[in-house]
Amino acid sequence: MELAYIPSPSRGVIHLGPIPLRGYAFCIIIGVFVAVWLGGRRWVARGGRAGTVADIAVWAVPFGLVGGRLYHVITDYELYFSEGRDWVDAFKIWEGGLGIWGAIALGALGAWIGCRRRGIPLPAYADAVAPGIALAQAIGRWGNWFNQELYGRETDLPWALHITSSADGRVPGYYHPTFLYESLWCIGVAVLVIWADRRFKLGHGRAFALYVASYCVGRFWIEYMRVDEAHHILGLRLNNWTALLVFLLAVVYIVVSAKKRPGREEIVEPEASDGPADGDGDADADKAEAKDANEENDEKEQKDEAESSGSGSGSAKKT
Repeated sequence: MELAYIPSPSRGVIHLGPIPLRGYAFCIIIGVFVAVWLGGRRWVARGGRAGTVADIAVWAVPFGLVGGRLYHVITDYELYFSEGRDWVDAFKIWEGGLGIWGAIALGALGAWIGCRRRGIPLPAYADAVAPGIALAQAIGRWGNWFNQELYGRETDLPWALHITSSADGRVPGYYHPTFLYESLWCIGVAVLVIWADRRFKLGHGRAFALYVASYCVGRFWIEYMRVDEAHHILGLRLNNWTALLVFLLAVVYIVVSAKKRPGREEIVEPEASDGPADGDGDADADKAEAKDANEENDEKEQKDEAESSGSGSGSAKKT
C-alpha cells in the first residue's frame, strides 16, 4: 500500500459551457506573465524604461510558441504524420508539446526584431529577462502534470507521481515526477542567475548564457530519467545531445564575451527609443531637413530684398 505519492489530476480541462479551460495553457500563460513582470523590474533597475520588456515580449512570445511547437513536431514527427495519425493534431498546441530549444531560438529572433525597432541591444534585454524565463519554465512544467506526461522511470519513493491515464500507450503506475524535478531545477537556475548578476555585474548577454548553461546541466540528467518515446543517437536521447551542445556553446560565449567585452552596458535604452519606429523616424528626419531648407531659403530671400531696397535708396540720392 502506498503511503504517499503525488496524485495526478483526474482531467486537464474544465469546461465553462462551450469554453474549455486547459491547465496546460494556464501554466504557459502564467509563466509568460511572471517572466515579463520580473524582466520588467530588472530592466528598469538597469536603467531602462517601464513597459519596454512587455513591448518586446509582444514579438518574442508568439515567435517562441511557434518555435517550441515546430521543434516538438519535427523531433516527434511520427506522432502526427505516421500511419493512423492525424496531421491536424500538430496544430493542437493546447494538448501539450513545446520544445524549449525551439522556443528559445525563435523567441530570440522575435526579441531581436522588437529590440531593433526600439534601438535596444539584444544581449542587454536577454540578460534582463533570463531569470524570468527560467521561472516561466518552472511554472510551465506543471502543465505536463495536468496532461499526465513527461514522467520518469517507475519508483516507490514517497514523492512518486501516480499516473492514472492509459491513453497514448501510458501504463498506470508510480513514476519519477520529472516535471517536478525540472520545475525545481528552473527555480534554482533563476536564483543562481539573479545572484551571479548582482555579484559579478554580468553584461553583454552573459547572464542569459549562464541561464542557458545551468539549465542544460539539469535538463541533461532529468532527460536521462524519462521513459517516453524519443529518438536516440549513440545511446543517448536527442535532447541529451542538444543539451550538451547548447551547454558548450553557452560556456564558450561566456568566456569569449568576458574577454572581448568585460563589464556591463552603461546604457541599455537610448533616449531615441521614446520616438517612433525606424521608418517613422526617418520620415520625421526628412521633414526636419526640409523645414530647415525652407527656413534658409526664406532668410536668403529676405536678405536679398533688403539689399535691393538699400541699393535703390542709394541711387535716388545720387540723382
